[in-house]
Amino acid sequence: MAEPFRVMTVCTGNICRSPIAEVVLRDRFEAAGLGDRVVVDSGGISSEERGNPIDPRAARVLREAGYPVPTGTAHQVTAGDIAHRDLLLAMTAQHARRLRTQAPDAASAGRVRMYRSFDPAAPSLDVVDERELDVEDPWYGGHDDFLSTLEQVEAAADAVVEHVRGRLAR
Repeated sequence: MAEPFRVMTVCTGNICRSPIAEVVLRDRFEAAGLGDRVVVDSGGISSEERGNPIDPRAARVLREAGYPVPTGTAHQVTAGDIAHRDLLLAMTAQHARRLRTQAPDAASAGRVRMYRSFDPAAPSLDVVDERELDVEDPWYGGHDDFLSTLEQVEAAADAVVEHVRGRLAR
Protein backbone atom coordinates (compact mmCIF):
# COMPACT_ATOMS: atom_id res chain seq x y z
CA MET A 1 0.00 0.00 0.00
CA ALA A 2 1.26 3.50 -0.83
CA GLU A 3 2.35 5.90 1.88
CA PRO A 4 -0.49 8.11 3.11
CA PHE A 5 -0.72 11.73 2.02
CA ARG A 6 0.28 13.80 5.06
CA VAL A 7 -1.39 17.15 5.86
CA MET A 8 -0.45 19.40 8.78
CA THR A 9 -2.43 22.44 9.92
CA VAL A 10 -0.35 25.07 11.70
CA CYS A 11 -1.12 28.01 13.98
CA THR A 12 0.73 29.74 16.82
CA GLY A 13 0.40 27.48 19.86
CA ASN A 14 -1.52 24.50 18.46
CA ILE A 15 -4.41 24.80 20.91
CA CYS A 16 -7.07 26.73 18.92
CA ARG A 17 -7.04 27.18 15.15
CA SER A 18 -4.87 24.29 14.00
CA PRO A 19 -6.58 21.61 16.11
CA ILE A 20 -9.97 22.88 14.92
CA ALA A 21 -8.74 22.59 11.32
CA GLU A 22 -7.24 19.16 11.99
CA VAL A 23 -10.55 17.82 13.30
CA VAL A 24 -12.63 19.34 10.50
CA LEU A 25 -10.29 18.06 7.79
CA ARG A 26 -10.20 14.55 9.25
CA ASP A 27 -13.99 14.56 9.24
CA ARG A 28 -14.14 15.74 5.62
CA PHE A 29 -11.50 13.24 4.42
CA GLU A 30 -13.44 10.43 6.10
CA ALA A 31 -16.70 11.60 4.50
CA ALA A 32 -14.95 11.71 1.10
CA GLY A 33 -13.77 8.11 1.51
CA LEU A 34 -10.12 9.18 1.85
CA GLY A 35 -9.66 8.62 5.57
CA ASP A 36 -7.41 5.61 5.00
CA ARG A 37 -5.23 7.48 2.46
CA VAL A 38 -4.75 10.83 4.23
CA VAL A 39 -3.23 11.55 7.64
CA VAL A 40 -3.99 14.93 9.20
CA ASP A 41 -2.19 16.36 12.20
CA SER A 42 -1.43 19.81 13.55
CA GLY A 43 1.29 21.85 15.16
CA GLY A 44 2.27 25.31 16.32
CA ILE A 45 5.18 27.56 15.42
CA SER A 46 5.68 28.44 19.10
CA SER A 47 6.72 26.28 22.03
CA GLU A 48 4.66 28.28 24.53
CA GLU A 49 1.73 25.85 24.62
CA ARG A 50 3.69 22.61 24.04
CA GLY A 51 2.11 19.79 26.02
CA ASN A 52 -1.13 21.66 26.74
CA PRO A 53 -4.54 20.31 25.67
CA ILE A 54 -6.83 22.02 23.20
CA ASP A 55 -8.28 25.30 24.47
CA PRO A 56 -11.60 24.57 26.23
CA ARG A 57 -13.35 27.19 24.06
CA ALA A 58 -12.14 25.45 20.89
CA ALA A 59 -13.25 22.10 22.32
CA ARG A 60 -16.67 23.58 23.05
CA VAL A 61 -17.31 24.83 19.50
CA LEU A 62 -16.16 21.51 18.04
CA ARG A 63 -18.42 19.57 20.41
CA GLU A 64 -21.40 21.85 19.71
CA ALA A 65 -20.88 21.37 15.96
CA GLY A 66 -20.85 17.59 16.34
CA TYR A 67 -17.12 17.02 15.90
CA PRO A 68 -14.97 14.91 18.20
CA VAL A 69 -12.69 16.78 20.57
CA PRO A 70 -9.04 15.83 20.16
CA THR A 71 -7.28 14.42 23.20
CA GLY A 72 -3.71 15.14 22.12
CA THR A 73 -1.51 17.95 23.32
CA ALA A 74 0.11 20.92 21.61
CA HIS A 75 3.13 20.16 19.44
CA GLN A 76 5.76 22.57 18.15
CA VAL A 77 6.50 22.10 14.44
CA THR A 78 10.03 20.97 13.62
CA ALA A 79 12.01 21.05 10.38
CA GLY A 80 11.49 17.28 10.25
CA ASP A 81 7.72 17.74 10.42
CA ILE A 82 7.90 20.16 7.51
CA ALA A 83 10.08 17.81 5.47
CA HIS A 84 7.71 14.87 6.01
CA ARG A 85 4.40 16.54 5.13
CA ASP A 86 2.90 16.70 1.66
CA LEU A 87 0.87 19.82 2.47
CA LEU A 88 1.29 22.33 5.30
CA LEU A 89 -1.68 24.61 5.85
CA ALA A 90 -0.77 27.82 7.64
CA MET A 91 -3.47 29.71 9.49
CA THR A 92 -1.74 33.09 8.97
CA ALA A 93 0.88 34.67 6.75
CA GLN A 94 3.17 34.86 9.79
CA HIS A 95 2.85 31.10 10.27
CA ALA A 96 3.52 30.52 6.56
CA ARG A 97 6.67 32.67 6.67
CA ARG A 98 7.97 30.81 9.72
CA LEU A 99 7.32 27.42 8.11
CA ARG A 100 9.05 28.45 4.89
CA THR A 101 12.03 29.83 6.81
CA GLN A 102 12.28 26.71 8.95
CA ALA A 103 11.89 24.32 5.99
CA PRO A 104 14.98 22.22 5.38
CA ASP A 105 14.84 22.75 1.60
CA ALA A 106 13.00 24.58 -1.19
CA ALA A 107 10.77 21.61 -1.95
CA SER A 108 9.50 21.51 1.63
CA ALA A 109 8.99 25.29 1.67
CA GLY A 110 6.97 24.95 -1.53
CA ARG A 111 4.45 22.69 0.22
CA VAL A 112 3.35 25.51 2.55
CA ARG A 113 -0.02 27.03 1.65
CA MET A 114 -2.38 29.45 3.32
CA TYR A 115 -5.35 27.50 4.67
CA ARG A 116 -7.88 30.08 3.50
CA SER A 117 -6.41 30.09 -0.02
CA PHE A 118 -8.72 27.09 -0.49
CA ASP A 119 -11.85 29.02 0.54
CA PRO A 120 -13.78 29.70 -2.69
CA ALA A 121 -15.19 32.92 -1.20
CA ALA A 122 -11.78 34.25 -0.09
CA PRO A 123 -9.84 36.68 -2.26
CA SER A 124 -7.36 35.17 -4.69
CA LEU A 125 -3.67 35.30 -3.83
CA ASP A 126 -3.21 36.81 -7.30
CA VAL A 127 -4.83 40.02 -6.07
CA VAL A 128 -4.15 40.14 -2.32
CA ASP A 129 -1.35 39.89 0.18
CA GLU A 130 -1.22 36.58 2.08
CA ARG A 131 -2.11 38.44 5.29
CA GLU A 132 -5.62 39.02 3.93
CA LEU A 133 -6.14 35.25 4.11
CA ASP A 134 -5.35 34.94 7.81
CA VAL A 135 -7.73 32.80 9.85
CA GLU A 136 -8.71 35.09 12.69
CA ASP A 137 -7.14 34.35 16.07
CA PRO A 138 -9.93 33.62 18.56
CA TRP A 139 -7.62 33.45 21.58
CA TYR A 140 -8.40 36.93 22.93
CA GLY A 141 -12.10 36.70 22.15
CA GLY A 142 -15.13 34.82 23.28
CA HIS A 143 -17.39 32.06 22.04
CA ASP A 144 -18.42 33.98 18.91
CA ASP A 145 -14.76 34.35 17.89
CA PHE A 146 -14.25 30.60 18.15
CA LEU A 147 -17.40 30.04 16.11
CA SER A 148 -16.03 32.41 13.48
CA THR A 149 -12.79 30.43 13.36
CA LEU A 150 -14.73 27.20 12.89
CA GLU A 151 -16.73 28.81 10.07
CA GLN A 152 -13.55 29.99 8.32
CA VAL A 153 -12.05 26.53 8.64
CA GLU A 154 -15.17 24.78 7.36
CA ALA A 155 -15.46 27.17 4.40
CA ALA A 156 -12.13 25.96 2.97
CA ALA A 157 -12.26 22.30 4.01
CA ASP A 158 -14.01 20.81 0.98
CA ALA A 159 -11.59 22.50 -1.42
CA VAL A 160 -8.65 21.16 0.60
CA VAL A 161 -10.13 17.67 0.21
CA GLU A 162 -10.54 18.15 -3.55
CA HIS A 163 -6.97 19.44 -3.85
CA VAL A 164 -5.64 16.39 -2.04
CA ARG A 165 -7.89 14.07 -4.07
CA GLY A 166 -6.30 15.53 -7.20
CA ARG A 167 -2.81 15.03 -5.83
CA LEU A 168 -3.61 11.41 -4.96
CA ALA A 169 -4.86 10.77 -8.50
CA ARG A 170 -1.47 11.67 -10.01
